[in-house]
This record gives sequence, structure tokens and C-alpha cells, in this order.
Amino acid sequence: MSSLPRRVKCVAKAPTSEELPSFLNSSSESEEEEEEWEPKNKIARRPRLPRKTEAKTKKAAAPRSTVARKMVKKVAIKEEIDVSLPIAPVEDNKMQLLKPKEENAGTKPKSLNRTPEVPKKMEVNSFQGRNQSLVSDEKPSTSVPVVKQEKCEEEFAFDEPPSKKIKLNACPEGKPVKNLGGKKIKEEFEMNWDIVQALSEITNVEPWVCTNLIWLFQEENTIPFIARYRKELINNLEADALREVQHALEELRTVAKKTHTMIQKLKKEGKLSSSLLKGLLNCRTLEELDHVSAPYKTGSKGTKAQRAKQLGLEPAALSLLQNPVELNLFSYIRPNTKGLANIQEVEAGVQHILADIFAKDKDTLDFIRKLCQQRYISIQSTLAKVSAKNGNEKDIDKFQLYHEFSCNIKNIQHHQILAINRGENLKILTVKVNIPDGVKNEFCWWCVNERWRPKQFLKPDFMRLLRSSVEDAYKRLIYPLLCREFRSKLTSDAEKESVMMFGRNLRQLLLTSPVRGRALMGVDPGYKHGCKLAIISPTSQILHTDVVYLHSGQGFREAEKIKRLLLQYNCSTVVIGNGTACRETEAYFADLIMKKYFAPLDVVYCIVSEAGASIYSVSPEASKEMPDLDPNLRSAVSIARRVQDPLAELVKIEPKHIGVGMYQHDVSQTLLKATLDSVVEECVSFVGVDINICSEILLRHIAGLNTNRAKNIIEWREKNGPFINREQLKEVKGLGPKTFQQCAGFIRFNQEYIKTFCSNKKNELGSRALLTKAGALGKKKSKLTSCALQQPNPLDQTCIHPESYNIAMRFLSLIGGNANDIGKSDMQQKVNVVIQKEGLEGTAKRLNTTVHTLQLIIDGLTQPEGYDIRTDFDKPDFKRSIVCFEDLSVGAVLTGKVENATPFGVFVDIGVGKAGLIPVRNITEAKLSKVKKRRSLGLGPGERVEVKVLNVDIPRLRITLDLIRVL
Repeated sequence: MSSLPRRVKCVAKAPTSEELPSFLNSSSESEEEEEEWEPKNKIARRPRLPRKTEAKTKKAAAPRSTVARKMVKKVAIKEEIDVSLPIAPVEDNKMQLLKPKEENAGTKPKSLNRTPEVPKKMEVNSFQGRNQSLVSDEKPSTSVPVVKQEKCEEEFAFDEPPSKKIKLNACPEGKPVKNLGGKKIKEEFEMNWDIVQALSEITNVEPWVCTNLIWLFQEENTIPFIARYRKELINNLEADALREVQHALEELRTVAKKTHTMIQKLKKEGKLSSSLLKGLLNCRTLEELDHVSAPYKTGSKGTKAQRAKQLGLEPAALSLLQNPVELNLFSYIRPNTKGLANIQEVEAGVQHILADIFAKDKDTLDFIRKLCQQRYISIQSTLAKVSAKNGNEKDIDKFQLYHEFSCNIKNIQHHQILAINRGENLKILTVKVNIPDGVKNEFCWWCVNERWRPKQFLKPDFMRLLRSSVEDAYKRLIYPLLCREFRSKLTSDAEKESVMMFGRNLRQLLLTSPVRGRALMGVDPGYKHGCKLAIISPTSQILHTDVVYLHSGQGFREAEKIKRLLLQYNCSTVVIGNGTACRETEAYFADLIMKKYFAPLDVVYCIVSEAGASIYSVSPEASKEMPDLDPNLRSAVSIARRVQDPLAELVKIEPKHIGVGMYQHDVSQTLLKATLDSVVEECVSFVGVDINICSEILLRHIAGLNTNRAKNIIEWREKNGPFINREQLKEVKGLGPKTFQQCAGFIRFNQEYIKTFCSNKKNELGSRALLTKAGALGKKKSKLTSCALQQPNPLDQTCIHPESYNIAMRFLSLIGGNANDIGKSDMQQKVNVVIQKEGLEGTAKRLNTTVHTLQLIIDGLTQPEGYDIRTDFDKPDFKRSIVCFEDLSVGAVLTGKVENATPFGVFVDIGVGKAGLIPVRNITEAKLSKVKKRRSLGLGPGERVEVKVLNVDIPRLRITLDLIRVL
């Protein structure tokens, strides 16, 4: 969370065939025909590195051929590698990851285009049986292919199995280079494009960062781990940017995999030609792949051009372009053959073949695409004729803005595209892309007079046929292709932005500051079945549950019960769900508070979203957590806990049910789930969990853990007592070195509790030793003694990773500090003295580490005990009174809380039962808080704002607001 703001532009995601919108499923024949691109440099395949297991004694070096044969069994496809990530040898034969060279203080940073210095005469070791053990006490815990210098004092042992144990007491040092010596990542499936370059173009991330990320993801590193502990390798990218790169990488690999599957299928069927192979290997998206391969799928009738070729008209078509003088179309007439019966049918067949050639030519398609970029291309939507007659009026009115809508495709907003697509899917709107006739005219002239100009003089009939072929190619093949490409690009961009917006809103909601140290009353409002109440203690224990009927004429009698409960449990905070009867329940409590009915308690209330509460209340997790409680009462408990600890409660609910998205049901559900799950993992990891008190549900969202591993940790804790330090995690079943590396930095230990536990255990063992003779409790004694030997480590309460403990202890020695003083003011003063004297870079160089790692160590040592990053975020907005919709007037200044953020504006709850909208044009940088760290120019759920009412539309229940400032 402490990484610098760094964003990459949104990327068009290639949706799967099931998820394509209706406009991509047109019956146009052009779906079966696509262009062919010239191949770029071929991409090399990326190896799968051997997975590390428990440490074993090293075997003698095997002959190269033997190791190579073993590797072939493990890896499905034979792979070679040039280099994955350069590593330069440093002192004592320790290896360093290379990154962009940092400048000395006072010098300007190097340009991105300059080639950084690399070790001289680097020799690359292939992957064929040549993996090395790179284990070092102060180096990265991941295994990487090796680049070594020829003039190295000690030679490494090649042809040995890699070290089985991953050591985690180090941090990545050195500087990753931007130019990897011209070497390419080798992928499992080769294509005619370079995966690093393609990834860089799609995500707008530097190629050297893309190379590092491909390697990091290949090594199964999680996004939270990379974002916090590998900053120097990723140029300080944030988690959002890492997710975009990961999704783009998965899309490219999916395309490559499906392409090779299609190639094998066509090869088996005998349909694969050299031109088709080239066209397939050029595909970068699933749409392109589907377009190129559609005519060759089983059951396809084939295109008009293919049918004409089967009649033997291809030589005639080629002759018209190359040698028209000798061409005689009458010689192709076959009176008894359909398609060749007369001269008109022969000319039609030749025209179809020529149109197919034109529509698949790379230069021709490049020209028309470039031409479209220079012209005004618009997307238009109109009310469908069928829906105008028979449609539901309510549904039709929802799309009133788009009944006569037209906009340049360069200026159209993401939410407008999603709205148009939804209207089209509901058959309410008719949508089309409008390309001006001038584009067609210029394109046809260019084709006839330049690109496809015949090499010899053409007879008037042949010239007419050529022009007809060009027009046919444009109208029947190229124009529909362009329309699909434009709409596919617009839709995928809009879906990507919608998913990213949902992720940002979800993060903001999950990181809402918890309200600790007070009892809370949760209220799930209702009419007929009453309002469900639940009072929880400051430690989230359920103290009391009840049902009250506030809206059936018994409000005064029920007020006595509520007052008695609030006084009995000393509860002065009421949390009301925002569902059915919310406004009436809020008015009820506001009236009692205004009358000081609950005196001597100073009661306040807040409104909280109850989205997903009812789904959770009937889930297996809720039944396991609250087995004796009625499902209706469970929702009241969930509502109260959402204020006390939002993160711990909201992770129990599937993210898409939390209700802070935009058109989330219209986008790719696979991408949505992956993104939201990743955001939850990021939030839980960055906040951290206390391993000895956290729930299994919360634990499973920590980076590197899953349901089974979380369950094993809880079982180990119940069987052996609390964890003393992070090293004990290695004793848990299923937690190997890689899992430990990913999760260790996000797990916390309450040092006070651990010290008390260890002290009591020591006293217990001491008394047993006095009462027991030697050997009487042999096995049991040795087990207890080994448990007692575990010592708490003060660094375990910080965000410092175990791989950096060695550096952290050297830094403590440098500043003259003690590990027991972590988080105290003395520690901050000692750190400041050293940093002011030597500077951050100088200190990092002295400790032989990176600036990013040192900054993380300083943060861990100086943050107060129990530090929570959520304290920087907003708390719920507590109120004592209510404002009605009718009370609003233009110009009124109010405070409210952001409910949801969309690309067109922000919805704010101002306490009148209907959220007001701040249009995006009214949200400027000058009005945003300068104190808070912002990921982007915008507001997120939970933020408190001061707004001014600009317009109140009572019939349509719409409120337009202006942002004054962020509170």
C-alpha cells in the first residue's frame, strides 16, 4: 500500500466466445475471413523451472544427457531458454538480480531509452539440464536461470539438481537491467510476435519490467508479495497495474495455446497451408483467431471464394491481376455445372476470389485502418422498431438517452458503450457503426490505382470486374470486419474499465477504518417481519439478539425494550442496514435521539450497506459460525460487524454481491471474479492478520494461502497452541518453502501475548522438571522442551519479510537500536539521526541492499505497535438527526458519504434516502484532499465529502451535487 502511485492505461481484454456480445455473433460471411500479417521476430518458449521441495543431500553431478532426459519427463514440451532474468555474480559467489542502475545523489536519472551497463562478456547457460543452485543467505529466495561472467574465480557446478530448500532470510539486491542483452523470454507456444514486446505495447509498461514480471509470475509469486517485496524489479508498480499485466499475459498465452491447438487440428485434417499457418501465428486476440480459422472449422460450408476455387476459377482470378492479356473467361464456362453455367456466374466466382484476396491482404487492411483513424467514425443507436411497438415502457424509458444517440468512437464514454450494449441485448436499441462514404471512395480508388493495379493493360470489361471486386470486398468483407473490430475494442475497453472501477471501489470499502472499542447494536430493518436486532461486544462476541416491530403501531412500546437493551449493555452506537424500511427506521431512531430518550447515553447512529448480508446469513460459513442463530438474526450481526471490522466481515461475502460495481453483470465474469478475488487478497495481506486469533475465512485470503492451507494452520493452532514465531509456520502441513515465502510477511504476532504465553510455559516446564525423574517422561518431555525452545522474534510483529531479517538486524546495530524498542519514539529518533547523516541511498549501499528494502525495514521498525493502514481511511458517518428529500433546496450545503464511484460521476449518500450524483466534471484535483494518498483522480466508497445541491428533480427522484471539498 505504500508504493508510489503508478498506473497503466486500461487494456482491451479479449473476451471468450461465450462472453462475446451479440454484435460479434453476426451472420456476415466476413466472420470467416481475416487478414494475414507478416510475422515479426519469433518468440522463444519459456521453460518451467523445476519445483523446489524439501532439502536433501546433493547427488553427484549427472551427465548432461541424463539430466536432459529427466527434464523432458517433467516438461510437456521441450523448451530452451536464453535468459529469464540476468544475474550478476557479486562477492563470495552470491548472485544478484539486476535492475536499472540507480544514479548517484545529485545526478539526473537516466533516460528510459539508454542502455544500462551490464557485466562484460556474459555467457548464457541453456536450460537443457543446466539449472544451478543459487541459495544464498542474503539473496532472493526464488530460483532463477543464471548468467555468469567468464572471468569468475570459482566455477559453479553445472548439471546438478537444483537445491531443494529455499532459504528466505534475504532480500533481492542489485539492479535489474532494462535491456536484457537482446535475449527473449521463451514461451511454451511459439508465435510470430514477441510476448515481452506485445505485453509492453498492451499495458504501456517498460519491456524490462514486463520481462521481470513474466519471470515472477512464472515462479508463482503473488501480487501482494511482488508489490511489497519486489518493488525494485517492477519499477514500483502498484497492485492494480500488476493485475493488468497479469491479465494481459494470460490473454496472450490463451491465444497462443488455442492457436497451436487449432494448428494441430487443421494439420490433422489436411487443411493447413503455409499462408493459413502464417495467418494463425499472427493472431494476437481470440477474435482474430476465430476470424482466420472460421472457414476451416468442421461443418462450415466454406466461403464464396472457397467454393469458387473448388470450381477451378483461382487461376483466372490471379491471371486478371498478373497477365490479363491472355485471360479468356469464356473458356471456363461449363453449361451443366452450377457456378460455371454462363459468363455471369464465372465473373461472379472470379469476383469472390479477388474480394477474398483483397480482404486478407495485410497492406490493404493496414491502409483502411489508418484511413479510419483519420476520419470521423461514429457509433449510433436508435430505438428498435419491434420494441417501440411491443416493448415494456419502463424498460424503454431506461434507455431514453440512447433512442437517438450518435457519438465519435474516439470520444464515447465507457458507461455509454455498456448501456448501448445492454439495450441492444434487450432488443430495445439498434446499434450500428457509421463509416463515411468518403472512406469507401478513397479506399476503392487506392486499391484499383495503386495496390492492385494490374501489371498490364486491362480491357474495359476486366476493369469493371476489378472495380466490382474491390467494392464487393469492402462492402461484404472489410466493412463488417471494421465494425466488429471497433465495437469489440470499445466493448473490451469498457468492460476492463468497469472491472477496474469495481476493484477500486471494493478496495476502498474493504479498507474502511474499523470502529473498535465499543459495543454496537446492528439493526436489519423490516416491516411485516419486524426489525432484527443484534448487540455485539467490543470483541465481536454476540451479546443479545431480538426482534422489534417498529412500524406496526407498536413503536412506543418497543422503544422501552430498545432503551433497556442499550443501557444494559452500555451500547451507544446503532448501525442500521440500508435495505427495506431503512428510511422509516432511521427516522424512528433520529426522533428518539432528538428527544434525548436514551439519556444518559449519547446515542448516535449510522447507515451501512447491507448488500450481501442476506446471502451470507444462509451460507455454510454463517451456519458454522452461528449454528444456533436464526438466519434473519445473523444478518443483523453481520450489519453490526461491518462497522466494527469491515474487512473481517466483508471477506465472508462473495465480492460481486457487495454492490459497488457498474454493469458488473454484463462483463466477463471470469475477469471480474479474478480481479475482485485479487483485490480482496491484496487488502487482507496489506492489512495483515494476527495468526493466533484470526478466523479461517480471513486467513484463506492471505497471499499464498488457500482454503486447505488455512484449515491446516487453524488445526495446528488448536493442537499445539499459539504460534510463537513465523518460523513455526514451516511445521504446518502443506506449507512448503514457496508458500512460506509468499505469506510470511503478511502474518503478525502480538508480542505481549506471545511473551506471556512463553513465560507461563517456561514456568510449567520448570515445575514438571522438579516433580519428574530423568527419563520418566522421555518422549513427552522432549516434545515439550522443543516447543519451549521456540523464542518470540520482535520482528514478527512488523511488515519486514523474514528474508530481510539479517539486514534489519544489521541496520539496528548501525543505529544502535534494540529489537525490543520497535515502534517506540526512541527508535524513530535513532533512525532519523542515521538517515540524515548518510542518506537513504548511502545507508542502503552500506548495508548492501536496495533503497526499497531499506525503506520497508525503516517503516517496520518505526510504525507503532498494532499499526493499521486502515487508520488513514474514512470511518462511518455517525448522525443524530435526519433530513427529508422534500427539505432539500438548491444551494444547500450538506455532508455525506460516497456510496459508489462510476466513470460518469460519484454517488453520495446525504441522508435523504436517495443518493445524489456529483458529475465527473465537478470533481477536480483542487477539491481533493492533499493529505490523503490517492491512487487516482477520483473518490471512492466510504469517503466523507462536503457538497452543495445544484438541482433537485422530485418526480424522477434525482439530486445533482457539486463537490466543495473532501473532509
